Amino acid sequence: MEREPTRIREGYLVKKGSMFNTWKPMWVVLLEDGIEFYKRKADSSPKGMIPLKGSSINSLCQDFGRRMFVFKLTAAKQQDHFFQAAYLEERDAWVRDIKKAIRCIDGGQRFARKSTRKSIRLPETINLSALYISMKDPEKGIKELKLEKDKRVYNHCFTGTCVIDWLVSSNSVRNRREGLLLASSLLSEGYLQPAGDTSKAAAEGLSDTPFLDLSDAYYYFPDSGFFCEGYSSDDDVVLKEEFRGTIVKQGCLLKQGHRRKNWKVRKFVLRDDPAYLHYYDPAGGEEPLGAIHLRGCVVTAVEDMPDTKKYDVDNILFEIITANETHYYMQAASSTERSEWIKAIQTVARTGK
Repeated sequence: MEREPTRIREGYLVKKGSMFNTWKPMWVVLLEDGIEFYKRKADSSPKGMIPLKGSSINSLCQDFGRRMFVFKLTAAKQQDHFFQAAYLEERDAWVRDIKKAIRCIDGGQRFARKSTRKSIRLPETINLSALYISMKDPEKGIKELKLEKDKRVYNHCFTGTCVIDWLVSSNSVRNRREGLLLASSLLSEGYLQPAGDTSKAAAEGLSDTPFLDLSDAYYYFPDSGFFCEGYSSDDDVVLKEEFRGTIVKQGCLLKQGHRRKNWKVRKFVLRDDPAYLHYYDPAGGEEPLGAIHLRGCVVTAVEDMPDTKKYDVDNILFEIITANETHYYMQAASSTERSEWIKAIQTVARTGK
């Protein structure tokens, strides 16, 4: 009985059609011997498969001027396949894993990630549930703090470094490497939750380890009452948002109309439960003009568009492609704001309801 290929990485990417110049979101799965792509994540049969044997990959693809973070996979039969990621780190993570998979095929080896385990073995007596209770002890446990990063305030949380420090000082582990392994187990079992882009990216596989022993990687206890405060780009006031509450981000963006292709300023409110991006008349009004359902969508940066000549659009456009393949184009005020919106929408699309 043949062993099924291991799933190395999977997620939504925008893929260019092989016959027409159309770009559509696909659920892409990287296996040890090839790449499968599906119309939807829930589909059981792929729309296609690209064998990796004899393939090559180019991460600096300049074939499409207005699309950013595109990489090109050239199959053994010299057929080119183009994929677009949402941001630079995501593209680099896909390219890195695909390159490694190709090298493993060429060398006759199995794909294996770097592991923190190596020769480290945790004592069999460790009870994660009991350890969690000790970590939450008001006097001897990990101290919950109010931390600030990237114009956001994280309440009732702590750093990855604090977790490892506590594990070592409480003699729960013998060294920091072992502490990293134990903290990763606590994270995977739900005893710890990531807070902020750095720790979330690691937990999603964009780092060598799911848990980070860093002072700028934030975590929290799931029943701690954690919440985050962010600064609105509209009026520079602090908006308090429950982590599992409603508002994740809000601000004004230019939105392109679907019929007349004209651009208008709209106030956008990003909510994670349910996963919707509502837009309003910035002059006022409680009822939204419309909403974009984000569950299963793909969001990507766009460099320029033919319909945007009267605007300064250098590095500030982005595109949302919904699960039903509706395209929305937005323009932010700056490249930094665009990056913030892309990451926020991508998180909600992945974790919202």
